[in-house]
Amino acid sequence: MDVFDKCTMNMGPLGRYADQSEGYFMFPKLEGEIGNRMIFKGKERLVWSLNNYLGLANHPEVRKADAEAAAKYGMAYPMGARMMSGQTDYHEQLERELAAYVGREAAYLLNYGYQGMVSIINALVDRKDVIVYDSEAHACIIDGMRLHFGKRFVYPHNNIENLELQLRRAKKLTEQTGGGILVITEGVYGMSGDLGKLLDIVALKEKFNFRLLVDDAHGFGTMGPTGGGTDEFYGVQDKVDLFFGTFAKSMAGIGGFIAGDKQVIKYLMYNMRSQIFAKSLPMPMVIGALKRLEILRNEPQHRENLWKIVHALQDGLKAKGLDIGKTESPVTPVMLSGGVGEATQITYDLRENYNIFCSIVGYPVVPKGVILLRLIPTAMHTMEDVEYTINAFAEIKEKLEQKKYTEEMADISE
Repeated sequence: MDVFDKCTMNMGPLGRYADQSEGYFMFPKLEGEIGNRMIFKGKERLVWSLNNYLGLANHPEVRKADAEAAAKYGMAYPMGARMMSGQTDYHEQLERELAAYVGREAAYLLNYGYQGMVSIINALVDRKDVIVYDSEAHACIIDGMRLHFGKRFVYPHNNIENLELQLRRAKKLTEQTGGGILVITEGVYGMSGDLGKLLDIVALKEKFNFRLLVDDAHGFGTMGPTGGGTDEFYGVQDKVDLFFGTFAKSMAGIGGFIAGDKQVIKYLMYNMRSQIFAKSLPMPMVIGALKRLEILRNEPQHRENLWKIVHALQDGLKAKGLDIGKTESPVTPVMLSGGVGEATQITYDLRENYNIFCSIVGYPVVPKGVILLRLIPTAMHTMEDVEYTINAFAEIKEKLEQKKYTEEMADISE
């Protein structure tokens, strides 16, 4: 068998729909200025599908900083990996400011959040160590654990009783191997919007002597009194050993960082393969990130506007009888019942008849029979956007309950 045979014989759970879905349901193209309204297939749509939480993508000061840095330095400088020839004062300044913002001794920049998380896990643990992780951990965490030669134990999402059971297993094993335990959770879960139970998790640290790594990609910039993250929201910054954040959401950029004790960050600097063997973040991205961080610190109105929209949207959806799960963050899932066919019809109806563009998720990402419509509120949305969307979703729910989407599927098949 040729290694490429699978590319034609088995495209995978998502690729199997490529011919029917590409360009509309998968890999759609949103055009125009980034904002609450963009162009899709030649028509303006109300967009709830961008992780631009604070609306910084088109903030005039951000655009100005990006443009001036690109004009001054180009996209190549610094040329080379940080360890070899890619170090600058600006990279170090950004790390210091990030560390201070999230209440840590030190921080280290990552070229990409996903790649960085994989490398963090790879660098931290060896075959003697045990990882204990939440079942809904992001794909970057799962991929990082695939590089781990030791044991790993999973606990059902936010099930603290089962977490304790897995920690007992891990402790018993590490007593034999002489290794340590790393617990990995998320601050904000990006699909469901609920929070990792950090208070309950850190309460177990003294009993089981583990280290805690929190992926807070969606919480950085949105959660806590200053936007410092979900651990700031819970008041446990001193109990979370490693804090992972990304620039791809609240900061509307590219890259990320890991923050923690100075000695641990120093160790990661010298052992993270994804950073040792990859080019340094280009200067415009670093200077642009400094400007974004300055705005996060000094302009709380963006976070306040975001939460105003979040509360209005989530309260309004619940008032109309829509199920938004247990979200405690800006991430707003709307859960409906149906299969791939109904999901397809709902998406088409929203985009073509209501001019609303949002992400839709079905099996295998969520259980069979569940349709998840994920809304991402931002500081750029308006109360008019919220009211219109709530009414539209109420109508969608009613159509689904009346089997209208099932009837449309039957008409198409005929």
